[in-house]
Amino acid sequence: MKKMAKPILGVDIGYDSLKLALVKGKQVKKTAVVPMPNNLIREGRVISTETMGELIRRTMKEHGIRCGQAALALPNETVFIRSVTMPLMTVDQLNYNLPFEFRDYITNELKDYFYDYAVVSTGENSGEDGGESTEEGEGGGPVMELMAVAAPKSLIEESKETLHRAGLKLVKAAPTVCAFQALIREDLKKHDGAEKEYCILDLGNQSIRMYMFRGDRHMVTRVLEIGMNSLDTVISEAYSVDVHLAHTYLLTNYEGCQSKDYCINAYGNITVELMRALNFYRFSNPDSHLEDIWICGGGACIRPLQDTIAETLDLPIHTAGELVPDGAAVEEDYALLQAIGIAMY
Repeated sequence: MKKMAKPILGVDIGYDSLKLALVKGKQVKKTAVVPMPNNLIREGRVISTETMGELIRRTMKEHGIRCGQAALALPNETVFIRSVTMPLMTVDQLNYNLPFEFRDYITNELKDYFYDYAVVSTGENSGEDGGESTEEGEGGGPVMELMAVAAPKSLIEESKETLHRAGLKLVKAAPTVCAFQALIREDLKKHDGAEKEYCILDLGNQSIRMYMFRGDRHMVTRVLEIGMNSLDTVISEAYSVDVHLAHTYLLTNYEGCQSKDYCINAYGNITVELMRALNFYRFSNPDSHLEDIWICGGGACIRPLQDTIAETLDLPIHTAGELVPDGAAVEEDYALLQAIGIAMY
């Protein structure tokens, strides 16, 4: 008898909002998106586990979400992610050697981090320049390509405590890129294994992240130091209100502000940075045949911005829901992509 999938709650804690997605198997059962209290998140870390735990617990109750297990999307700025090539080795050998792959990136003690990995591919090392490799793998022989992750132990303990206060047990925690990978793998099933490239734009409040995938292989993430808060600023100046009220104006399109000249100029600044990042990716990957872009994050609900991105980049724009099984039935899918993906990972 086939074992029934257990429901799991995908949790995405962002600067702007808390996103929850109850997923069973590949089906999204319930969702919730609520505003985040001011100053509760700093540099991707929760300032008060008690306050955050209570927010999650209350949100679950208000939206009728009942679940005991949680999967957490870890913010990019809190973890280290590397693509590495290592000699083929046993799990025990890999667990011993993996921390040393981060020694040039981690300024604290290596023992203060948890390490994990996913095998991307295995093969033979020809000794030619094929990307990053360890000293042991440079002479040829069987190798494996990994996506390796290092996460602070303090972050994982804080996350466990936060979710425990909400009545949840943390059973999975992985970076955002893993959430997107899970959804891309489902989407690839529709294309019968055909080679396909994905660009996912996360239009966040403080920054924009451009995730590039070839199939389900993560190629690179570009971080643009411009976000939707740049729109809050111009609206704040136009209406002489504080940025928090300006953000509400933006989301509700108060007096058609999304189509005003000051916002249109801000869209232009955003898309110029996107074009630069895309051109650099194409220059670095001359064999790229990127044809589509998927958008998510708070900025994805701003239609004039979406239209400006499509026109400037000259590529079709898809909504986040198109990457979610039965995504058309999910409200606010643009905000929930990471929460859904991490639950399916």
